[in-house]
Amino acid sequence: MNKGTSKPEKKQVSRQMETGCWNYLKPLLYELHKRLDRRLVKTVLDLVLVIVMHRHRNNGLLMSELGEHLMGSDRGPAGVKRIVSVLHSSRWQSQIILKYLWEQAHARVQELKQRNQTAYVIWDESVLEKSESLKAEGLCAVRSSKAARLKRIKPGYFNPPTDRPVFVPGFNWLQILVTGMQGVPVLAHLCWWTTRGENASKKRVEEGKILKKVAKLWGKKVIHLWDRGFAGAPWTTLALDHGLRFIVRWNNKYHVIGADGRKHEAWKVVRGKRSWNYRMIWDARRRCQRKTGIIAAPIHLPDDQRQLFLVVSRPGVGRKPWYLITTEPVHNAEQAWQIIFAYAKRWQIEMSLRFTKSELAFESPRLQAWEARLKFLLIATLAFAFLLSLLAHTDFLFTFLARFCHRTGKWSRDVSAPLYRLRLALSSLWLENRPHSLPSLNSG
Repeated sequence: MNKGTSKPEKKQVSRQMETGCWNYLKPLLYELHKRLDRRLVKTVLDLVLVIVMHRHRNNGLLMSELGEHLMGSDRGPAGVKRIVSVLHSSRWQSQIILKYLWEQAHARVQELKQRNQTAYVIWDESVLEKSESLKAEGLCAVRSSKAARLKRIKPGYFNPPTDRPVFVPGFNWLQILVTGMQGVPVLAHLCWWTTRGENASKKRVEEGKILKKVAKLWGKKVIHLWDRGFAGAPWTTLALDHGLRFIVRWNNKYHVIGADGRKHEAWKVVRGKRSWNYRMIWDARRRCQRKTGIIAAPIHLPDDQRQLFLVVSRPGVGRKPWYLITTEPVHNAEQAWQIIFAYAKRWQIEMSLRFTKSELAFESPRLQAWEARLKFLLIATLAFAFLLSLLAHTDFLFTFLARFCHRTGKWSRDVSAPLYRLRLALSSLWLENRPHSLPSLNSG
């Protein structure tokens, strides 16, 4: 905490941030108040606040620790009881929070439309790993990304014994963001599904439901961004049937029909052809400039005659090209660059997943009931959505970070993702100046 800030100023800023959280959640809280007692509604707001306050990678969403933050260490069981009463109440369902997130995303799409800017809907899949769990409802086998990272070969160390993937108990995860070429992304949808038990479903069934909903809600107003997990004729054909605009990263081994009318693997369509244009592109991950070439060609799928375009980004020696298929017309280099830069926005959802898993500890809850777990994770999602909303207030944001989470290191000064520092600053502020809406620690 910045020592130059007086206690009255800290209390005032703490109150402002608390009011901001209340205003952000107000439509949802009013909707919950139609179904729940006001004490339970207040607990939902309090729970969002304490989730922001309690930073712990492994235990961030343990109800025992959140209960202590809610009511104080000597009244922790009472705090847990309050949280359990909210999560296990049969008067409300997790769909209420999902509906609220869709409304926020729809408002963002309308805002971008009024500014004559293109709205991008970013999809991504992940898994929520519960490797030590056995009793929770809906557990299914998921491919462990943690195990893949641990098995990655390091220089100077021996090779792992096998390259076979490791599967652990967990849940499948789908997340959707809405963003523009500038500005802050908005969380539109976040859900978990399983392949086992009473709530068993299939991947394309769950994703197809969301695709149908998005097609009805936004139609051709937005452009969808999909990675290689969505590549393939079945999903692409379904998107075309719904009349959607999209950019999907294609597997270079998948077949397409080129301009010559013959079936080729995607990489062969542009083999031997010179790039249309070159630019020096900043590689944000490795913090260096790369000379990147661009080329495009008209194509269509083997069993579908509808026109598509293949855009290929060539980042140079040692880097794999991007093969992107899009419904957007690409007849010159400028249009091709627009497709590449649009797809690069997909990195935002990768960072979003990383933040929710590491900073918000989405893999730490220990609840057995399926619906109660969904409610708990979605309440934690509200904390994440609130933090995202604060990023839109740029002038206030950097002033707030300078006062309450000052850093002198070069990396902290140059980094363009202040979400982690924002949560740290807000957590420190609220731990020192407890929000007024939370129960007083001095009460009996």
